[in-house]
Amino acid sequence: MLVKRTIPLTITFIVGMVLILSKLFPVASGLGEEFSIYFDIIACFAFILGGGNLVKIHGNKLYRRQSGWGYSMMCLIGFFVTLTIGMFKLGNPGGISGDPVAQGSYFNIIYDFTFKPLAATMFSLLAFYVASASYRAFRAKNLEATILLVAAFIILLGRTFIGSWVSFWTTPGEGFGIPELAEWIMNYPNLAGQRAIMIGIALGIVSTSLKIILGIDRGYLGSDVE
Repeated sequence: MLVKRTIPLTITFIVGMVLILSKLFPVASGLGEEFSIYFDIIACFAFILGGGNLVKIHGNKLYRRQSGWGYSMMCLIGFFVTLTIGMFKLGNPGGISGDPVAQGSYFNIIYDFTFKPLAATMFSLLAFYVASASYRAFRAKNLEATILLVAAFIILLGRTFIGSWVSFWTTPGEGFGIPELAEWIMNYPNLAGQRAIMIGIALGIVSTSLKIILGIDRGYLGSDVE
């Protein structure tokens, strides 16, 4: 029980307090940087565990021929091919000591001609879900929804050439037409809402961090530790 609970809690408390003090007192800034290096080392082990977990899940799915096992096979092939090319820097102009993402290297070719198109495809598909969600959210059911609908409509018009066409009462770039109104909405009401959300997120992070540092939240120790 000492190893599972007391030692991890002690390490978490010490590291957390040192990082907090390093931001408040310049004298402890060097120590905070040293602890940050250990975080990077631990993150490397986390990548190894993540890769092993990916191989375990998809390998088990492929072995049992479960539904979608073909996708698991492609995932594993892509994972091992990319990992091998990146680790041994195959096709790298600078050899084993060169930059793995150097122009012309196999790793860079895979990234530019495989990963980027797939990522662009996934983000393109999100446009349909955004349109569906917008249709449901922008229904004028009450006053708040009506204001949201009007603001969204103005921003959509202001971000396209149509906004300048319909702003017949003002010269483009002068006065207060739809493009200028859309810019005002983005710079003031929208920015104020974003800052309020960011402040709320920051307070949540501070609260959660203090709970972990003080040992109130022990979820990272595992479900079998009380």
